[in-house]
This record gives sequence, structure tokens and C-alpha cells, in this order.
Amino acid sequence: MGRKIPMWQVLIVMVVMLALLYYEIMVSNSGEAHIALLVAAVFATIVAIANGWKWNYLEKGILAAINRSMQAILILLTVGLLIGSWIAGGVVPTMIYYGLMVLNPGIFLVAGCILCCIVSLATGSSWTTAGTIGVALIGVGMGLGINPAMTAGAIISGAYFGDKMSPLSDTTNLAPAIAGSTLFEHIRHMVWTVTPSLIIALIAFTVMGMGHAGQNVDMSGVTTLMDGIAAEFWISPILFIPPIFVIVMVALRLPALPALIGGVTLGVIAMAMQGVSPLDWGPTLNWGYESVSEIPEVYDLLSRGGMQNMMWTISLVITAMVFGGVMDASEQLKTLAHAVMKGAKNVGTTALVAILTCIFINIVACDQYLAIILPGRMYKEAFEDRRLKHKNLSRILEDAGTMTSSLVPWNTCGATMSTFLGVPTLTYIPYAVLNWVNPIVSAFYGFTGISMEKMTDHEYEQVMEQRALDHELAMKALEK
Repeated sequence: MGRKIPMWQVLIVMVVMLALLYYEIMVSNSGEAHIALLVAAVFATIVAIANGWKWNYLEKGILAAINRSMQAILILLTVGLLIGSWIAGGVVPTMIYYGLMVLNPGIFLVAGCILCCIVSLATGSSWTTAGTIGVALIGVGMGLGINPAMTAGAIISGAYFGDKMSPLSDTTNLAPAIAGSTLFEHIRHMVWTVTPSLIIALIAFTVMGMGHAGQNVDMSGVTTLMDGIAAEFWISPILFIPPIFVIVMVALRLPALPALIGGVTLGVIAMAMQGVSPLDWGPTLNWGYESVSEIPEVYDLLSRGGMQNMMWTISLVITAMVFGGVMDASEQLKTLAHAVMKGAKNVGTTALVAILTCIFINIVACDQYLAIILPGRMYKEAFEDRRLKHKNLSRILEDAGTMTSSLVPWNTCGATMSTFLGVPTLTYIPYAVLNWVNPIVSAFYGFTGISMEKMTDHEYEQVMEQRALDHELAMKALEK
């Protein structure tokens, strides 16, 4: 193994990485982090080799990091199949259609937030929800005379609730893969923090909307969406069976892949019920569903899914693992994490440092994926050393990484939400209650110990054995 890389060199690597990301995402306006991460990985490799680390060892570290993400990649591919089949089968359109019915002018902000929760849970995408249902709700709110910033806050709160909790969401799959947890275990554990956060948000929206009760409102935008969905799909409560099946599988603690494949199977059956030709099943599962609606909002809402449409996220995971693998194998992440964790004397401060790091990455790297991946790789061992189960870290990555991304104006999520809804990020921040309350609740749980589950002795021994095995494999790589 090579020499311990000095902290100043590690900081240079991080600064180079952040500068490259800033250039790619903000200056070139490409929104793509892949090449920046690969170039950063090359720079990190040069620094490591200059300090005596052999390429064979670093390469093994890269392959080990990618291998750890393979379960998430398989799940992401399956989720692509699931989304395509559920949209083409009318499952997602049915959930959205019935969700639109909950709108009530007297409780518009609460109803709008709940609707966005439903749609985002169904689609697994906060962006899709905000760009379609959200746009319609902004118009409805303006007709009601409600401050657009309040409406935007309710939309974003609901959209990110679904993005955080849906098994169809890429971030919901990414966080447990990075932290070492499992998908359904991760979702169940997030209930502890998101439930009180959502209750607080709904109470706040109820209070905000009280002054508008009883007013008339133009619901034409919502009616247009409902008519467009009904014209394209057969809508029936029977189509709730696939999501109910997946929910039951989560409750029964079944492995994610078999449960999701079961959901895909039911989605294909729903496609047959919609009259989709068997000749179109394969292309739909592979490339996703393309709406035939001439209504732009309906087309944008329902044209998505498919295995191939997950490849962008999968390639980002792989490139991030290349960078993370080099940083991990050369112990640069360990050096950085130890420096940051010096002030973390207990579970509460450990959790707080992880939360603040996620927020920091969202601010400086401008990307929610990196706000999950980098802190996850940095603090995995620190959480293990405190015998905290992996699901505690994966939950924090979403509580802080996913939820705060839309609160940063220059972050890709903040910029997208502002563009979709026509409301400046700094204007809607006070009203995006769920997004800023959730990290606070997560920190509270860290200091109180509520739901911060510890490993059993056997689980801790298994983790230590795996660490020793990884070290042994790395040492063998050096001998080649």
C-alpha cells in the first residue's frame, strides 16, 4: 500500500472535483456530471500514484465500488420496466386521475400537496410531478388568489415526498445502495422521519389556506388533465392492484427485485387489459411509454419509463463509483471523513455532520445525486464504527441530500423547480415546509436516538469480516 496522502492533497482533489462539476453543470449548462467525475477520478488516481499507490490496487478498488452498486443497478433497470408497464397499463394514469379528484378549493394547499404526493409516488419523479400537475396547480392557485410561492411550496413538498418514498424513484434506490442498506428496509425506515415532517407541512398548509376557504376557483386546467387521461386510458379501481401488491411486498419484507418483477408482471397484464398489442410489450418495457395525447401536459406527464431511460442514472452511478473507488482505495475519503468527524463525539453529532455534508454538497456540487453518493461513501465506515445500521445512513442521505436539493437556487433541482413553476427558488423556500423540516427532524432523531437502530453483535462482526475481506483482496491485488 502507498503512503498516507496528506490532507492538503486530498483537499486539492476535492476542490478540483467540485470545480469540474461546477463548470459542467453551471458554466457549460449541460447538467451532466459524468465527464467531470471521470476527469476527477483521473486526477485522484495521479495523486494516489504519486504517493506510492499501485494502479492494480486502485483498479481493484474501482471494481469493488462498482460491484457494491450492482444490486441498485439491477433494481433501477427493473424500475424502468415497472414504470413503462404501469403507465402503458393505465396504473399510473388511474392513480393520477383519482388523485386529481381530491382537489377542494376550501383546502387547496393541503389538497394540492396530497395530490403531488400521490402523483410522485406513482411516477417516482418530483420533476415530472412539478412539470405537469404542478404547473396546473399554479394556475388553479392563481385563480383562487393564493400567493404562487405558497402553491409552489405545497407542490414541491408533495413532489419530494413521493420522490423520497417511491420505490420507482432513482434516489430512493441510490441511497440504500451507497449506504449498504436494502430498498424496502430503507423505505420503511424513512417513515420515521417523513411522517412527522409531512404532518407538520400539512398543518402549515391548512393554516395558510384558511383565508381562501369558500372562494370559487377556475379548475379548467385540472379538468383538461383528467379528460386527457380518461380519453387515452381505461380508468378503473381494479388498476390499483399492482401498487397494492408492491406495498404488501414491502410490508412483508420481501426482497426488492422479486417484488418489483411481480409488479412488472401485473403491469403487463394491465397493458393487455388496456388493449396494448403483445408486439408492443417489448418496446414499451425497453424504451418506455409514449403518450398519444395531443394535450402537452398529458403527453409530458405520461411519456416516460422503460429500461433504457434508466441508463443515464446508471451511468452516473458507475462514474461516481469510479471516482469513489479511487478515493476509497487510496484512503483519501477516510482521511477526509476522519478530519470532518473529529468533532463528532456521539450518534447525534455523527448524524448532524452527515446531514450538513449532504446540504453542503447540494450547495457546492449543485447535484442531488452527488449529495447522496459522496457523503454516503465518506461516512459509511463512521456509522459502522458506531454500530449504526446501514439504513440509518441511507435515511439521512435522503432526509438531507434529496430533500434540500430543491432549496438551492443554482442546484439542478432548485433551478428546475423554479423554471417549471415560474416562482423564484428563494421565494418558495419558506413555504416548501416538508423539504426544510425533514432534515431538522432527522437531526432531532440523531440526538435523541429515536429509531437510530444499532447493529447486533453478529451484524457488527459480519461488517468487520467484510472489511477485512476487502482489505485482503486489496493486498492480493498489490502482489500482482
